[in-house]
Amino acid sequence: MPKYFFHVHHGHTELDEEGEELPDKHAAWREATITAGQILQGLDGSLRPHEDWSMEVVDEFQNPLYTLRISAKKPK
Repeated sequence: MPKYFFHVHHGHTELDEEGEELPDKHAAWREATITAGQILQGLDGSLRPHEDWSMEVVDEFQNPLYTLRISAKKPK
């Protein structure tokens, strides 16, 4: 089964060094959206205006597959 990695960027980069074995890239997308939601909930209000949060999903060869981005902006 292929392995997928979920790297998070929020002020600094947290590389997923373990990865997760999943059946395919569609399962990796599903896992990314679930995990991103859990991580964002865990930020507990610490995401500030003009900060970005992102998760990059890569395959076992480090080929980028998906990027989820949250961009916090304050209206002018």
